[in-house]
Amino acid sequence: MTLSLLVAADEANVIGINNELPWRLPGDLKYFKNLTWGMPILMGRKTFESIGKPLPGRHSIVITRNPEWRHEGVETVHSLGAALEAAQRRSVNELFLIGGAEIFRSALPQADRVYLTRIYKRYDGDAFFPELGPEWYLVNEHVVEAEGDTPRHSFQLWERASQSSEL
Repeated sequence: MTLSLLVAADEANVIGINNELPWRLPGDLKYFKNLTWGMPILMGRKTFESIGKPLPGRHSIVITRNPEWRHEGVETVHSLGAALEAAQRRSVNELFLIGGAEIFRSALPQADRVYLTRIYKRYDGDAFFPELGPEWYLVNEHVVEAEGDTPRHSFQLWERASQSSEL
């Protein structure tokens, strides 16, 4: 199964402030919906609470350390491994991790792919996406020029370089 991180980040890797997005990008919301429709999505509890309800058309998996936490319409797990198992039971080939910062940090070493909406502007923030290291390479990028209140941004697909070595 492919573990994909799906994130929007500014030039300084800000992804949020006060548990909210610091920007409004209608094109990114459409991109998010198109990628995740019919797929399982994984998020941390705080991210789920900022959304407030399960997203329609997707199987929501929420990861939390609190063994008592439950919410109608979502599957609760307590580890990344349990989330991957839950997604595999649904017979899908990709699980989208949609945030937040803490779970992005812990899952990045296991991720296979990153769908990154890069916003070419700086925002105030208190939540950050980790830097992608040299093991990541850019597969493709679609740049969207600024228009009105919408800043210039790009939709990028990053993949982890193969771990196999040729001798």
